Amino acid sequence: MPVMDSIKAPVDLSHHYSRVTKNRAASSIKDFYKYFAIPGIGNLAGGLPNNHNFPFDTLEAAVALPSRFVPTPNQPVDPPPSLQIQNDASKQPAATRIIVPRTVEGSDVLRKIDLKSALQYGTAQGYPPLYTFLRQFTRENLHPNVPYVGGPEIILTCGSTDGFAKTIEALSNTWIENRDWISDREGLLVEEFAYMNAVQAARPRGLNIVPVAIDAEGMLPSGKGGLEDVLENWDESKGKRPHLIYTVTIGQNPTSGTLGVQRRKDIYSLCVKYDVIIIEDDPYWYLQYPSANTSSMAARGQPTSTDAQPGQRNYNFPKSSGYEFLDSLVPSYLSVDTQGRVVRIDTFSKTVAPGCRLGWLTAQPALCERILRITETSTQQPSGFVQSMIAELIMGPQPSNDSGRGGAQDGKGWQMYGWVRWLEGLRGNYERRMQTMCSILEDGKYLVKSGRRQSISNEWSVVEKSLMYDFIWPLGGMFIWVKVELATHPLYKKTSHDKLAHALWIHLTTKPYLILVSPGTIFSPTDSIRNNKGWGYFRLCFAAVDEEDVSSTSHRFVDGIKSFWAKKNLDDIEESIQQGVQDGCIPM
Repeated sequence: MPVMDSIKAPVDLSHHYSRVTKNRAASSIKDFYKYFAIPGIGNLAGGLPNNHNFPFDTLEAAVALPSRFVPTPNQPVDPPPSLQIQNDASKQPAATRIIVPRTVEGSDVLRKIDLKSALQYGTAQGYPPLYTFLRQFTRENLHPNVPYVGGPEIILTCGSTDGFAKTIEALSNTWIENRDWISDREGLLVEEFAYMNAVQAARPRGLNIVPVAIDAEGMLPSGKGGLEDVLENWDESKGKRPHLIYTVTIGQNPTSGTLGVQRRKDIYSLCVKYDVIIIEDDPYWYLQYPSANTSSMAARGQPTSTDAQPGQRNYNFPKSSGYEFLDSLVPSYLSVDTQGRVVRIDTFSKTVAPGCRLGWLTAQPALCERILRITETSTQQPSGFVQSMIAELIMGPQPSNDSGRGGAQDGKGWQMYGWVRWLEGLRGNYERRMQTMCSILEDGKYLVKSGRRQSISNEWSVVEKSLMYDFIWPLGGMFIWVKVELATHPLYKKTSHDKLAHALWIHLTTKPYLILVSPGTIFSPTDSIRNNKGWGYFRLCFAAVDEEDVSSTSHRFVDGIKSFWAKKNLDDIEESIQQGVQDGCIPM
């Protein structure tokens, strides 16, 4: 990290703006909004419906206290007894009730949370109270050491997908085959297994989708297929050298990789050299699991990563976040962003609920301003219902003349401490699930055969072990990326590999196993990856099933794999394939 008194202003990225983005001007209507807050103003300017005609008098909900879930420790021992604590619903703290009132007196728009303001047209930046809280949280607690002058700005989004869509709209031009020159085609770098919603959002714009090789940690900066190899040896007959990276760096979807600080520095240096902008999508940042390295060491004699070690050190220096939990988490690319070429996308989908469709984007101010212009003429801002409920939950009512009620037991908001405590509890809840599933998968990954052999003079017992699958203990996220070792299956050389993998996928969905996993093919950004290696992987999500079902579900997966390895007749494989066709299952 650079010495903070030697930092510079962010670099000018306007040469990467799309043609449309360069031409955008501020909304003339939105310019009026700053005058709406003047006390006593007679507002005849805006086309605003009268708030007294809104049919909602209050918004109310029963909500959890921030201490609902038991946290897990930053420095687990082996075996980690605290990870065995289960969240007994009968022992959970009682819920409380939040209320967003119709109207709150007062002129402080940064603190006033009511339906009169939340359900009215508002600024594209976001609902002022929630925007203020998230801006403080982002700059002072999440990323207190962003190394460029002035630090980043934020803008609220309708979730991560919306944030990504606006970012690529701002930073790439559409390209249409048979209309545009190939030399004008731009590109997006992605991990070789990637979150396909992002790829599917970029591909219709005509962007080249360019995979970069990965390992257990994430994107490789060097080596064959690594970032440097791809950029240095770019073939310009395919278009421009890519200027954008889309990456999930914590608990990568689907591979669960977590990128350490040194790897981030190496990749960032290449982005500076080749003028690349990093779009960092990080929905799982709070879900980092210190116990994964410990458990991997106990089971295999080596940790998941020697670079990424959540819980083992204070990553925030020289300035602390103020919270030990946040300081212990592997930091964002923003922590090494000396030039302001990182766009980070955050979401409430994993910390509150996906249906909120609420998140925020963090970037250098000039880029945020361009995305603000996009927002003014598209989504405008996220739902006022959602923003006001989240704001009341965390911030709570004003000290006086406010009939609202926040998410704390005493009616105040959770406040920053309560929000961080909620995040700690979520980490604990998911880390216990991860431990349960990984322990069962670890115990069951070998097919063990025993028998007796006899020679002229001796008889002895023989034990043969075949590895059916393998995986990496995830340091973060919600997934386990399973590599199926089909080469050890008795029929591997008698049928095509993709057909064998498809038959296994179908087999797992049948009784008594009834397990549905995501095939690696659907995370393959190119046909080459899908055909050559995608069929050899499954993504398992330990977050989706109820906590009490994680163990039984994991055992059914292992049992299904073992029973499939017992198949020695090609007719069984064909039968599974045909069953899948009849059921309308997706092709592998």
